[in-house]
Amino acid sequence: MSLFNILDIAGSAMSAQALRLNTTASNLANAESVSGSPAETYRARQPVFSAVMQALGESPAGVGVQVDGIMESQAPVRKQYEPGHPLANNDGYIFLPNVSMVEEMANMISASRSYQTNSEVVKTSKQLFMRTLSLGQ
Repeated sequence: MSLFNILDIAGSAMSAQALRLNTTASNLANAESVSGSPAETYRARQPVFSAVMQALGESPAGVGVQVDGIMESQAPVRKQYEPGHPLANNDGYIFLPNVSMVEEMANMISASRSYQTNSEVVKTSKQLFMRTLSLGQ
């Protein structure tokens, strides 16, 4: 494995964690949005990742983290009785997203730390490149 592969892997991981941070921010921004029916209610979203492996002798272009998609949570939305709310249905209920603020904050911290770790990998790789280049002097 060359040092360039390390940069590809760390770069793809940083892109994946940036996407994870964006979906977490979207979930947090919509955590208290209200709707009049369960079908219209915002549902928490989570990105799905997979590792892309490289066999010996193959091109290094397919190494790192791949985003397989963004999945919506299938957990039930919250139902709250508020008959005076303008969006309340005929039974007086409004519907709130199935976003857990605690889980989203934990996701945000985890994604931020993972991004930071991969940033350190890039920094260390750069230092190794520079030291390797200085060997010939």
